[in-house]
Amino acid sequence: MAHHEAHESTEGVVYEEEYITNSRKLKLFTCRWLPANKEPKALIFICHGYAMECSITMNSTATRLVKAGFAVYGIDYEGHGKSGGLAGFVNNFDHVADDCSDHFTTICEKKENKGKMRYLLGESLGGAMALLLHRKKPDYWDGAVLVAPMCKIADDMRPPALVISILTLLCNVIPKWKIIPTQDIIDVAFKVPETRKQVRANPYCYKGRPRLKTGYELLRLSSGIETRLPEVSLPFIVLHGDDDKVTDKSVSKLLHDVAASTDKTIKLYPGMWHGLLYGEPPENTDIVFSDIIGWLEERFTVGNSRLEWEKKHENDDLAKTEQIPENC
Repeated sequence: MAHHEAHESTEGVVYEEEYITNSRKLKLFTCRWLPANKEPKALIFICHGYAMECSITMNSTATRLVKAGFAVYGIDYEGHGKSGGLAGFVNNFDHVADDCSDHFTTICEKKENKGKMRYLLGESLGGAMALLLHRKKPDYWDGAVLVAPMCKIADDMRPPALVISILTLLCNVIPKWKIIPTQDIIDVAFKVPETRKQVRANPYCYKGRPRLKTGYELLRLSSGIETRLPEVSLPFIVLHGDDDKVTDKSVSKLLHDVAASTDKTIKLYPGMWHGLLYGEPPENTDIVFSDIIGWLEERFTVGNSRLEWEKKHENDDLAKTEQIPENC
């Protein structure tokens, strides 16, 4: 049974929370930000980063998007945020993709959301997750906003190859141990000291060393994405800070170059770091959101062939129903 709470938020944004149960009987936290007393232009589905969560960390992002007229939906992955599972532990990111796909498509298929465009917005690990969701349903999503996507973990952040080999062997023996040697990601991801302080103070952000199996899965996921970039076929905008030390900007450039998509945009920001959505000074954040919202608005205005086909299909079904004579 889903547990549901609604909160009337400030400035025309309605915020709601709900717990759902996934196919593995884990309780997952979900949330949504909706325009108050107004039909949303389109639906945006957030995929958060590693060790992060949606309701607090992504609140400023969601609020900006709702004020631009969009409905925004989020889910905390297993082992993350307010969801069930061991903190910081993910046994298989394909299962996480299933959870996100099941929840997001359930929302899209609701009667009130039929005829609305649907976009994925993924940050860091969430960018890789968005591409995984696209791979699962290549024609389902109308576009993706990929913010510093983890298509490859930056070399400076990866343990040496020998260490990776040893840790991989240990994965099946001690999968939950927190022994992967890494830098403090918070210090290199967020430029603004106040943001670092907020992330450290957030009890729902995981701050321990990566657990063995989770680290292995992060490497497996990013390597798998990196080798299949040419298969990406949905419209997308990829945004990356030029001084990002967490994810590799050169792979974002490669994604833009080799993806099969006919509608693709790349934005590289000189001097900006990894946390583009909430880790930069306000003037930088404004530039990033101006680009994101501008890109979404442009595509929302034009519409797309999926919606046209669905509308035609609906009209055809309606016409057939009307032609069936009533029984006397």
